[in-house]
Amino acid sequence: MADQPFITFRADPAAYNHWRVSVTGSVATLAMAVTAQAALRPEDYELKLNSYDIGVDIELYDAVQRLRFEHPEVKAVVMTGGLDKVFCAGANIQMLSTSSPGHKVNFCKFTNETRNSIEDATTNSRQTYIAAVNGTAAGGGYELALACDEIILIDDRASAVSLPEVPLLAVLPGTGGLTRVVDKRFVRRDLADIFTTRAEGIKGKQAVEWGLVDAIAPKSTFDEVVLARALARAKTSDRPSEAAAVTLPIFGMSVTISGNTVRSTNVDVDIDRDLGCARITVRGPCTTQPATAAQQLAKGADGWLLATALELDYVMLHLRFNEPELGTWVLLTAGDGAAVAQAEAVLADGTDWFAREIRLLWTRTFKRLDASSRSLFALVEPGSCFTGILAEFVLAADRSLMFEGTPDDRPESVLTLTQANDGWFSMSNGITRLQTRFWGRGAAFTKAISHIGEPLDAAKAIEAGLVTFAFDDIDWDDEVRVMLEERNSFSPDALTGMEANYRFVGPETMETKIFARLTAWQNWIFQRPNAVGPNGALKRFGTGSRPVYDKNRM
Repeated sequence: MADQPFITFRADPAAYNHWRVSVTGSVATLAMAVTAQAALRPEDYELKLNSYDIGVDIELYDAVQRLRFEHPEVKAVVMTGGLDKVFCAGANIQMLSTSSPGHKVNFCKFTNETRNSIEDATTNSRQTYIAAVNGTAAGGGYELALACDEIILIDDRASAVSLPEVPLLAVLPGTGGLTRVVDKRFVRRDLADIFTTRAEGIKGKQAVEWGLVDAIAPKSTFDEVVLARALARAKTSDRPSEAAAVTLPIFGMSVTISGNTVRSTNVDVDIDRDLGCARITVRGPCTTQPATAAQQLAKGADGWLLATALELDYVMLHLRFNEPELGTWVLLTAGDGAAVAQAEAVLADGTDWFAREIRLLWTRTFKRLDASSRSLFALVEPGSCFTGILAEFVLAADRSLMFEGTPDDRPESVLTLTQANDGWFSMSNGITRLQTRFWGRGAAFTKAISHIGEPLDAAKAIEAGLVTFAFDDIDWDDEVRVMLEERNSFSPDALTGMEANYRFVGPETMETKIFARLTAWQNWIFQRPNAVGPNGALKRFGTGSRPVYDKNRM
């Protein structure tokens, strides 16, 4: 396997290599025109036929984010291919065959989250995505189309949609394709079975009949049909036609990475390699924050709410890809809880487009935390500000420890729930972290929410079931150290499976199926000889030699 390079998630829209963005009135066009030579590892592969690696998806993630914030007037987005006769050929095979198993799984997880952000834009931002499949859409290319709310396929007797991973590569479609075909597009199970094992795919009228696409159109009228559908969907949106835009900074530009530290304006990371952990500290606002939606909009990307979410998002991606051996993330906060509550109050206005976008960004950021395959421990210490939006860290953690008493001149440890914890931020299972914590225990949930707005000391937080343990200054350091040492001694494989099972209790959704089921299976399959062995499908693909399979079912 090739050495994985350091990955930076910074993307400058003025210098995209792979995507072209244009806006006309209420409709934006996002055209995929991959530069073959601009791969993450150009010495190992070229991105031919609009195939992609994580660099392509980093730009896509950035473009989707910017369309939401920088173009409030855009109510529909047309995603299409920017090269002749190809929409997207999917993930680059040479990239997959030469990457480590860990990188492949991280890559699939990130692309899944990006597809989820497209669906979230359609559902919650009312910025509907439409796939104009103007050529072949294979594998991840069709999965990209599946993330859109409508799929229109060009009817040219050649273009088809396909998921050929099982017959050709001995792996699964990596970005939710199997799940979305049956759970989102409601394709009949037997037809889905045929589709996923037919490498050449399905085209034209049959693709419509099976439910794989919504409509077909000949080349002569394709653009007109797509535009008409986009304009029709735009009319149903509540996004403002005229509103001031918010320019986002280059993602991660404020983050400085050096050795065992990561520093940014509002988020810091300190790495302890002996304990295999990263201590992530999120600081509360240190200046007065906007009190109205209009003031928040004027503050733009400089406001604490937006800036902190972007920094935290970047830090988590950095740790996932560039620090894979750090299996434990310790979640800390510092600052004034009252300042956090004052800052988040502006988000209560559900009618304001910008406030809505900030809430949705935090929702996606917390979901990324949930799905990061790391042990999560929250430490509620004196001087912390686990209030409201930052109290979600405690609710997201696998365990939470709270300091009891006041050993120095720092403010006493308190945990404060606000209305933000009672409905603003849903998990992948469709319910809040507070509901997830008390799943099946209605009385305990009712008791917990009765404390909304009340700063809880350690004794009250324990009594309300909101933290795991409380320790005083005599035991605190030893208990924290033992907990981290013990966690670092366990198998990360077993921990990942255990944590995913415990985190996503309650309802199963398309997202939980993708992250708790598909990702686990893909992780296993990416290490099986049938896929990645010397005679496996990924190694033999394109050589003219057939793969050799171990026929034992596991």
